[in-house]
Amino acid sequence: MTDDADRMEDRPWLHLELEDDFDEELEQEIDDSRIPEALRVLEQRRKKSSLERGFYFRELLRLQAELVKLQDWVTHKGLKVVVLFEGRDSAGKGGVIKRITQRVNPRSCRVIALPAPSDREKTQWYFQRYVPHLPAAGEIVLFDRSWYNRAGVERVMNFADEDQVEEFFRDVPEFERMLVRSGIILVKYWFSITDEEQQYRFLMRIHDPIKQWKLSPMDLQSRVRWEQYTKAKEAMFERTNIPEAPWYIVEGNDKKLARLNCIAHLLSKIPYEEVPHEPVDLPERVFNPDYERATLPEELYVPDVYGSK
Repeated sequence: MTDDADRMEDRPWLHLELEDDFDEELEQEIDDSRIPEALRVLEQRRKKSSLERGFYFRELLRLQAELVKLQDWVTHKGLKVVVLFEGRDSAGKGGVIKRITQRVNPRSCRVIALPAPSDREKTQWYFQRYVPHLPAAGEIVLFDRSWYNRAGVERVMNFADEDQVEEFFRDVPEFERMLVRSGIILVKYWFSITDEEQQYRFLMRIHDPIKQWKLSPMDLQSRVRWEQYTKAKEAMFERTNIPEAPWYIVEGNDKKLARLNCIAHLLSKIPYEEVPHEPVDLPERVFNPDYERATLPEELYVPDVYGSK
């Protein structure tokens, strides 16, 4: 046995399990920090995160444990939760959504990211395509972009005319009040970043083959039309920031800070308690002395490429 294997044998299994949790987050952090050579100079001028890495990992895991408790409470009480994530392209919505869903039960917490409407959907009532995705009792639904497409990209890119936008602004407050009256807890987040930070993140996507899929022609147009998006955002806040469903702005320049701040805020908006559960005891395995395990063909097994490394 190697020295590394000896050390692993000496460590408690719970310690190893927690280390796996850290490794999972570290993999994503390494992906975030891969800097193409063409952007080294820009990276040196960029402001670094104010959070120490070890603190960030520990706090993220603590908040994710609270999210599990929150989900348990939502299921226990039959609550219905909708969280909207809007904001500038590359502002960090996806990273926060990923951390929220990372350790919760996917059966009752799902992410909705709808494609562009079909020709049929374009003839429907505007909110109709979103309604089937609303939660039933005990469910949490996260909208990665939502009906606010009409106030943002559709308006700026002229996919909707001014009459349609005005109709949206008249309808959306009442639509959201209806959701809240029906018992849905509705939380709306807008992720904000500076012009300079968005430029850096777009260049990262351009120069990094692994991230190029994140960059669409629409994203490139959002750079050209930065000021138009700003005006559209300001109008959206003015017309749709209602007491029943206010907007909350997440400062997104520091990704780590944005993740922790957003998750902590979400936990604070939904009062929850820890649900008591009966202790779980692992039953003893039934052992049959006459049972003999069959030998399976070698070709059924995935090749152990890395086991000997």
